[in-house]
Amino acid sequence: MLTTNSIDLKELYELDDYLWIQETVKLLKEKKFQELDLENLIEELEDLGSEKRHQVESLLEQIIRHLLLLEYWEAEYERNYNHWEAEIVGFRSQINKRITTNFYNYLHDNFGEIYQDARLYVMKKSGIDTFPDSCPYTLEQLLDQQWFPQN
Repeated sequence: MLTTNSIDLKELYELDDYLWIQETVKLLKEKKFQELDLENLIEELEDLGSEKRHQVESLLEQIIRHLLLLEYWEAEYERNYNHWEAEIVGFRSQINKRITTNFYNYLHDNFGEIYQDARLYVMKKSGIDTFPDSCPYTLEQLLDQQWFPQN
């Protein structure tokens, strides 16, 4: 077992990042700011922010994918619509638990690119090319747990 008394935090980060996190939290709680490994702490916080942003982006893309399949892939509609609707409900539930004003603004600013990624995926999956060039849904509709397109 590693003892943090015999190793500094920078070395600990390289050996056991989970133990590094535990020690960093301990130092923060004890207000021992001078002992912190600021370089790695900043890197970890930046990574955490990026990971959370990627999660909400991925969830929005999944919602768009399933709505496009639901609305445009007629040959598979009868067999898959319950599954697609359930997936949409699940993804909406997850994204709405994570969404903040900052993440909402990020999704709004990157909406076109997220849609194009979703569109490319469903084109490859379905083998059809009838999906609109731009997103037929608003961000508000995509996040609304009750909203589904009318068939």
